[in-house]
Amino acid sequence: MPKLKTHKGTKKVLKIRKGGSISIGRPGSRHNTGKKNANVNRKNRKGSSLSKADQNRLRDII
Repeated sequence: MPKLKTHKGTKKVLKIRKGGSISIGRPGSRHNTGKKNANVNRKNRKGSSLSKADQNRLRDII
């Protein structure tokens, strides 16, 4: 079986936590944040984690 190369774009966006779950930043937090509520900006700061299905799909690439 040939080895899979890591996808560099995906690796820069995702981070693996100690427990094995994968964290990702929330969408909509990059630019034009002045138009959005403070509540939305605050929630975006926390980030989120990937679903189980996405974790299984992307674990080989990272």
